[in-house]
Amino acid sequence: MQKLHSNQRMSKIVVHNQTVYLCGQVGNAEDDIKAQTLTCLEKIESLLQEVGSDKSKLLMATVWVKSMSDFAAMNEVWDKWFEGVQPPARACGESALARPELLVEITAIAAE
Repeated sequence: MQKLHSNQRMSKIVVHNQTVYLCGQVGNAEDDIKAQTLTCLEKIESLLQEVGSDKSKLLMATVWVKSMSDFAAMNEVWDKWFEGVQPPARACGESALARPELLVEITAIAAE
C-alpha cells in the first residue's frame, strides 16, 4: 500500500491492490460552479497521472453539489471533460460542503 501527500488528517492518494483512491477535490471558492467543477476534474487528473493512471481508468466518482440547481451546469463540464472517454460509475447528491463558498466536491476511485 502506498499513501501520498499525507498529513495527520488524510492522504490525497492511496494506492492499494492496483486501485487508486483519491480524497475529495474542490475548486477555487471565488469561482462559479462550472469553473469549480473543471478545477476538481483537473486536480483528479493530475493526481491520477502522479501514480501512472488517467481519467480513462476511473472506476467510480462521487460528486457532491451544494445545490441541485447547479446540477445541469456541473454536468455540462463533466460531459465535456469525458468526451472520447467512457465515464466511470457515478453518484451525485446535494450536500453542505466544508465552506459555504464551495459549490462542488468530487472524490474518485481508479485503476492504477
